[in-house]
Formats: sequence, structure tokens, C-alpha cells
Amino acid sequence: MFRNLSSQLAGASGANSDAKKVLSPTLRPDVYTLIDKTKLWAIGGLSAGAGGQAGDGVSYGPLLAVIQKHLPETKKLGLESFGQPESEIAVIVGGITNMILELSKWEGMSAGMAMRTWVDSLVEAHSKASSETRKDLIAKGITRGLNQYTDVTLLTKDFTTKIQIIGCLKTVSSRIYGAGTDEARQNEAMWSSKFI
Repeated sequence: MFRNLSSQLAGASGANSDAKKVLSPTLRPDVYTLIDKTKLWAIGGLSAGAGGQAGDGVSYGPLLAVIQKHLPETKKLGLESFGQPESEIAVIVGGITNMILELSKWEGMSAGMAMRTWVDSLVEAHSKASSETRKDLIAKGITRGLNQYTDVTLLTKDFTTKIQIIGCLKTVSSRIYGAGTDEARQNEAMWSSKFI
């Protein structure tokens, strides 16, 4: 009786070990490629042949396809958000952030550096926007992407890497909206709660 039970348990644990996830060899290079392309795409700096700009309704597709290669559960925008720069930016920002959080499970130091590069790129995209209206749309899209579309369950359990990544994410709103603003305080409180 016990032999049968122990063999069933051993068989079940062997089946689960085969299903372990491995790091995709293209995850890190894809993260950095997306960071570069997204900055230009958000500010509208890509030429028509190179991918358009946020809000044109179609140019986010190739960026989203790369994200979905690594995170297939990432959803496309619905028709209600079609052609809205804020919504498109939010989905892409959340997807790339999730890719970096997934990378943190495998390569903590690389993920920390990628998050710093990503945050700097987001802030630069906001600062280089051509008009105040565009800056406002980019800022709202970035904030929404980080707050609503980021899956914190993907973040590593390694304490040092976790602190580094969350520390980077806490600075985004203060660098975009200014230190002490309501948006900056809300963002910092939200990311601080992720430690709990």
C-alpha cells in the first residue's frame, strides 16, 4: 500500500520537473531591442517605413508580437482603445516591464541594469516629445502601463534584485511629473507596497 503511494508521488514529482520553465536565449536581446524601438515609437520619431508612432493604430503590433513571443498571455488592445496613444503606450510599457521582471528570475544583475535602462528610456521619451499634448499622453500611458499592466508576480524573490528593480520603478513618476506631485507620491506608495 505504501509502496504504491510512494511510487505515485515519485511519478508525479518527476512529471512536474519536466515542465520547468527555462530562460529564452533571446529574452535579454529582445528587451534591449524593444527599449530602443519603443522610445522612438512613443515620441513619434520612427519613419513610416520603420514603424510609425504611438496612436496610429497599427505600429504597436510588431512591438507587441515580440512581447507575446516571451509572454503569450499579453493581450492585444480592444477596439475601444484602437488608435489611442495612451492605451497603446500602456500595453507596450507593461509588456516590456513584464519581460524585465521575467528576466529577473534568471539573471538578477542583468534585469536590474535593464530596468534602469528602461526607466531612463521612458523618461527620455517623455522629455523629447514634440508637444505638451504628446508629453501628457506619454506620461499617462507610462503611468498606466506600470500601474495596471505590470504583473509583479513575475518579479524575482531575490531581495537585492527586487530592491533594485522596485527602486527604479519608484522613480519614474517623480522624474516625469516632478518630485512631490500627487502622481509621484501615489506611484511611490504603490511600488513601496510591493515589498510587503
